Amino acid sequence: TVSVNLAVAMALTGAKVGLLDADIYGPNIPMMMGVTKPPEQIDGKIAPAESHGVKLISMGFFVPEDTAVVWRGPMVHTAIQQLFRDVLWGELDYLLIDLPPGTGDAQLTLTQLVPLTGAVTVTTPQEVALHDVRKGMMMFQKVNVPLLGIVENMSYFLCGHCGERTEIFSHGGGERAAAKLGIPFLGRVPIDPAIRDGGDSGTPIVVADPASPQSAAFRDIAQKIIAGITGKQAGVPPIESLLSKIKNPFAKT
Repeated sequence: TVSVNLAVAMALTGAKVGLLDADIYGPNIPMMMGVTKPPEQIDGKIAPAESHGVKLISMGFFVPEDTAVVWRGPMVHTAIQQLFRDVLWGELDYLLIDLPPGTGDAQLTLTQLVPLTGAVTVTTPQEVALHDVRKGMMMFQKVNVPLLGIVENMSYFLCGHCGERTEIFSHGGGERAAAKLGIPFLGRVPIDPAIRDGGDSGTPIVVADPASPQSAAFRDIAQKIIAGITGKQAGVPPIESLLSKIKNPFAKT
């Protein structure tokens, strides 16, 4: 949900945005973006689907809905490599990659395949979630991927009748984790049925209800991410150049 809404929010700024679903075992981005038609193939390459101004690709397009993906690490590596190498992304300003939780094969494959501009960590406020999130951030630091910041999801619930704010999963965990690591705290996303409904219907809330506080939260986080990326892009080659290195990893820069 967070990746989808951030990708669409970035596209609404006029940027050319791609979204790669690297959650091989639970690929749900096609449903959240309202895309049911499989991508077309052009000369042996895959033309990404497009929805709400975002180009997207996912294993969800290629695996039957009622079929579980039961793959070992090497197959996950190959699948993610193909989602980069064999997709006609074209010119992009930003390519967002949605990852499963943890420090598994998908994360390791990405850090080996391409020089990532940075990682955004999504957490919930409770300590149990933060314990796992810290391990993920340490992994990215270990492989020299910059941490762009932390987003606190399911941060609070606003009653639709009285407006009372309830912090169901504790308070301020994401902000404390960001302060401890010395990285930006990007913002809070509330628990809200409208966000869930947007994911289920295929119309993200930033499109379905752009004037809502929830949409404003996603747009604000997207702007902070763009600002963080812009500050790190001096001397970074364009995305097309990075993708070409996957096809020819020994090409000279």
